[in-house]
Amino acid sequence: MSSTTDKIKGAANELVGKAKQGIGDATGNDKMKADGAAQELKGKTQSTVGDAKDTVKSATDKL
Repeated sequence: MSSTTDKIKGAANELVGKAKQGIGDATGNDKMKADGAAQELKGKTQSTVGDAKDTVKSATDKL
């Protein structure tokens, strides 16, 4: 996957995860809150991977 794809998928997962957590809070559904937190964390991880790929590409371009 490209760094841009990782960042886009990461942002989408973070957004959906936050929405799930909000719905879980509103409905008292602890499972949905937990699923949302896990999905948000997955998104943050994907975004971090995208940033790391950019950093490596930038460093290798300088060589």
